[in-house]
Amino acid sequence: MHFLDQAKIYIKSGAGGPGAVSFRREKYIEFGGPDGGDGGKGGDVIFEAVPGLNTLIDFRYTQHLKAPRGKGGAGRNQTGAGGKDLVIKVPVGTQILADDEERSVIADLTKEGERIVLLEGGMGGRGNASYKSSTNRAPRQHQPGMDGEEMWVWLRLKLLADVGLVGLPNAGKSTFLNAVTNAKAKVGAYPFTTIHPKLGVVMHKNAEFVMADIPGLIEGAADGAGIGDRFLGHVERTQLLVHLIDADGGDPAKAYRTVRSELEAYGAGLEDKEEIVALSRVDTVDEGVLDIARQELAAAGVKQLHEVSALAGTGMQTILDAIAQRLPEKAREDEEEAGEDTTWSPL
Repeated sequence: MHFLDQAKIYIKSGAGGPGAVSFRREKYIEFGGPDGGDGGKGGDVIFEAVPGLNTLIDFRYTQHLKAPRGKGGAGRNQTGAGGKDLVIKVPVGTQILADDEERSVIADLTKEGERIVLLEGGMGGRGNASYKSSTNRAPRQHQPGMDGEEMWVWLRLKLLADVGLVGLPNAGKSTFLNAVTNAKAKVGAYPFTTIHPKLGVVMHKNAEFVMADIPGLIEGAADGAGIGDRFLGHVERTQLLVHLIDADGGDPAKAYRTVRSELEAYGAGLEDKEEIVALSRVDTVDEGVLDIARQELAAAGVKQLHEVSALAGTGMQTILDAIAQRLPEKAREDEEEAGEDTTWSPL
């Protein structure tokens, strides 16, 4: 399945049905009268966050979405049927943005089953029966029904994860993700192997959390260099960042500062998120190189450094323990869910 995290679509709610002009024509009834019913209401446009989706690719091929209009009224005071609501299903974590310069957020669907009525359908028109009065016994006026609302909107997907992996290209993020989750991220000995975010579920001891891997950052990513910083939005919602630095990359301190600078340039609170820093691929270098890297990173402001190798398994349990301990809110939610499952008993 192709990954797409931004899409622009046109949406329109249904127009209301027209009211009817009708008069009673029944045998043995001396005086008839108006009996035109009202038109039905047009369908609403509703967005719903559903599980099982992690891309907006469907909206690349279907960009115009319209709800059906209401049916017209009929004689015998019959009200027209309302138009069926158009329910647009999107992944959990989807933001709906206005199509303006500011791209202001209209809605943010972060919970499974969350719904929002973005556009309401037009009201149905009045039939001539509703115009009857003591002075207007045979009205012929009616209403055509109100038009629906329409607008262009942007959909932007921000994946929901507890932990985000950041680092320079080829820092070992995909290998790390594959080692601790059931993900099958592409791994290669060249930069930008990862070209779109990947998610995986980590199950470590009594903890379970979601980890996201995003394409690597390079100097100037905030200005569009490389793949740019557009995928950083997928780690905005994380509670914790794991910053991987290649032990064999040449200048670990520069690599650390480069990524930190890009996080600060992007903003959105990423620079203030709690961070775990780890040297990756420590099995590929000797102790002397590691010692130099430790000193340089300490001088760059790294207070605690983990040393890991996803292939050899070095330090993996230790860093997973540290991650689980830094997610108290997630652990509390898991405990509450477990408590809810065990408190009730039929005995």
